[in-house]
Amino acid sequence: MPIFVILIIFSLSFYIFYKAKYFRTKRPVEKRWVSAKSSIALGLFVLFFAINQFFLHTSTVSTVVGIVFLLVGGGSIWAGYRAYKYYLPLAIEEANQAK
Repeated sequence: MPIFVILIIFSLSFYIFYKAKYFRTKRPVEKRWVSAKSSIALGLFVLFFAINQFFLHTSTVSTVVGIVFLLVGGGSIWAGYRAYKYYLPLAIEEANQAK
């Protein structure tokens, strides 16, 4: 499905963007906050890839691989979201102290 290809490309683009931002920032808490956002983007990439895999091939092997990718992507999104929520107030406080 072409919509999943577009979503895969966008999520991979955001992952690369956040990883570049991660290496450019100097503040430690902001690094962890940006790393959490990149984890969410990578999880979305894997999740969309898994969903696309279900539509492309209908073999047993591709279904098992799709389920594994779905679980890994969902876990990465969940862990990234939890880290994002945890580090967001700390990153705001760190930015305010830097001013």
